[in-house]
Amino acid sequence: MIEELPHPVILISEDDQVVKFNPYFKELLVRIPKGGCEVSAIFEEWKYFSDQKIATGHLAEKKYMFLKINGYTGEDSYRVYIGHETAFLDGLTKHVKEVEKINRALDAIIENSYDGIYITDREGITLKTNSAIERITGIPKEYYIGKSVDRLIKRGILSSSVTHKVVKQRRTVSVVQENYAGKETLITGSPVFNEDGEIDRVVTNIRDLSDLNDLLDELTKVNQLNSKYKKEIEKLRNIPSRDRIIFASEKMKSIEEIIDRIADVDATVLLLGETGVGKDVLARMIYTGSNRSVKGEFIKINCGAIPPDLLESELFGYETGAFTGASQKGKPGMFELADGGILFLDEIGELPLPLQVKLLRAIQEREIQRIGGTKPKKFDVRIVSATNRNLKEMVRKGEFREDLYYRLHVIPITIPPLRERRDDILPLIDFFLQNTNDRYNLQKKLDSYVKDFFFRYDWPGNVREMLNLIERLVLTTSNETLTIEDLPSDHKELYLSDCACQSNPLSLKEAVELAEKKVLTQAVQKYHTTYEIAEALESSQATIVRKLKKYEIKSNELTR
Repeated sequence: MIEELPHPVILISEDDQVVKFNPYFKELLVRIPKGGCEVSAIFEEWKYFSDQKIATGHLAEKKYMFLKINGYTGEDSYRVYIGHETAFLDGLTKHVKEVEKINRALDAIIENSYDGIYITDREGITLKTNSAIERITGIPKEYYIGKSVDRLIKRGILSSSVTHKVVKQRRTVSVVQENYAGKETLITGSPVFNEDGEIDRVVTNIRDLSDLNDLLDELTKVNQLNSKYKKEIEKLRNIPSRDRIIFASEKMKSIEEIIDRIADVDATVLLLGETGVGKDVLARMIYTGSNRSVKGEFIKINCGAIPPDLLESELFGYETGAFTGASQKGKPGMFELADGGILFLDEIGELPLPLQVKLLRAIQEREIQRIGGTKPKKFDVRIVSATNRNLKEMVRKGEFREDLYYRLHVIPITIPPLRERRDDILPLIDFFLQNTNDRYNLQKKLDSYVKDFFFRYDWPGNVREMLNLIERLVLTTSNETLTIEDLPSDHKELYLSDCACQSNPLSLKEAVELAEKKVLTQAVQKYHTTYEIAEALESSQATIVRKLKKYEIKSNELTR
């Protein structure tokens, strides 16, 4: 047997004499001894280690390590050694160390994973877990080792086996289940294939969803809070979104199309129209529809609401000590604050002539100079202005500079009053009524007579008057349904006068219904029960109840 080994083998006597060696050993010898000789005569260097169980020696300029074969003494108690080239052993040792290093790194990764890691063979026998599984399940990780998933299911630790599903389907499988500790977990099992394409291992990842669910709840709360804050900020800044612009008329549709076309250009815009038609809303539409809404702010200044001696400092700002009472830090003007955005000059027709000169220069040169300052400041601002006055007539009278007028008049947009776009009245009424109800948690509504009156009313104060009137009616009346009787006296007189002057007077039925509704509305305010009303009006209680229901007349104080 020794003769056939592919390694050098040598037999050594008790006194270190070479007794015999195999052919492989013989090939390594430079010279072959004729008779018995000592080991040192063959090897350049021969050393024993560990009580002669290991020895080393050099053959053919290579170092060999010889291991004593246990349990074999040979003839006359000879020691038998089998040799291996140390270069091979050194490489093998290095490879083993590298594998051990990789295993340690892999163990560290598995152990430090926040998710639970659970590794089984294809039969479902647990081979390895990590500490995270203790946190998720409340069971020590050592408990799982060596146990099958079937046993864990029987003990109630697992509700089902992902491992068996992975082996059966030969693919990654994910399930959501509640574990032994009552926690909702996401369990994902993945197959590991060997070189023959068979499943060798199943690696299962266990993620505690309770943390994710808590984060999702927190995120939902934050989003709701952000939405609330956004609405409050928009309310404070009075910046409506584009879909809050309510209209149904072709005239306003044309204006919206113009605004869409000119929103992203930098030409000046002049908004014309009566008081309350919504010029400031359209100015903000231009801002929100342009790329300036992400570059800068929308800054509004009412040229008619600020005293002329303060208006200049508000527009252009001032330096430290520019005048008595000035801030010690100075103050930026509206042009600086609106840099990158839009400066909305409301009531531009009220701007004093001296300031018109400075405004014209600022627009032309794209720079301003603070009061008390010596250096000009460049700005990037789009100018949108608005007025309810006839600027062309003011130019003719010398009340407004002609050159400034043409600077502002590049894109004029005239907003018609409500009386010229009646198709917008009812949609606006519905919007303002719903908005006011939502704000105050109410459910008020208008009866058909009020809506008809509102539609025919000329609204001299336009949209602003409509908003104020609806809010006043909602907050100051007790009935759920608002009637003609709830209108302010001046509006009520207009309604009655309008009814009297109509070319098509009310039918007898309509007149009777109107009279009945008026009488019943007054009665519920005076009496406390339907029986008292019936007695006062000389009618039956059942009729009174039916009529109140018909006309939707309610009172919080009225009982049956």
